[in-house]
Amino acid sequence: MLSADWLNLLGHFLLLSLLSIGGAITVASDMHRVMVDQMSLISDAQFSAAIAIAQASPGPNVLFVAVMGYQAAGIAGAVAILIAIMLPSTTLALFAARWGHERRHWLSVRAFKAGMAPMVVGLLMATGWILATAIEGWHHLVLTALTALLVWKSRLHLLVLVVAGGVLGALGWI
Repeated sequence: MLSADWLNLLGHFLLLSLLSIGGAITVASDMHRVMVDQMSLISDAQFSAAIAIAQASPGPNVLFVAVMGYQAAGIAGAVAILIAIMLPSTTLALFAARWGHERRHWLSVRAFKAGMAPMVVGLLMATGWILATAIEGWHHLVLTALTALLVWKSRLHLLVLVVAGGVLGALGWI
């Protein structure tokens, strides 16, 4: 990959970092668009596997970014892309948290926090759609919709759904 391509990719990830309210997973759909569709750095299967590995592993789920970087360009790619996705959002979050805490009683601060929730949900739904449609068949879409409905309408613990997904995967149903 050319230096200019790397700079464009790193710049894109720096910008995505500032949009990743709710975590890096919320902008995974755009990461897919750039790394799989536009630049062909990794395949659909590698993208889905990177997210699955990071979600199954203990620790922060942002590790899927490092896995994708490693698949695209080895250790240097993993480090560069992970720094690009982490640095701007971490810096902004630190300053915004301090500023917001000092002004937590302001109506505008409370309204901003309430308005961010629908945006995070929409970004997570876009990521779910990308992951669900990457696999052949229709049963994945039904399972994704059912899981979203259960999370929304029930008090079922999320770990139960994770275990259920693991069992279904082990049985070869998904």
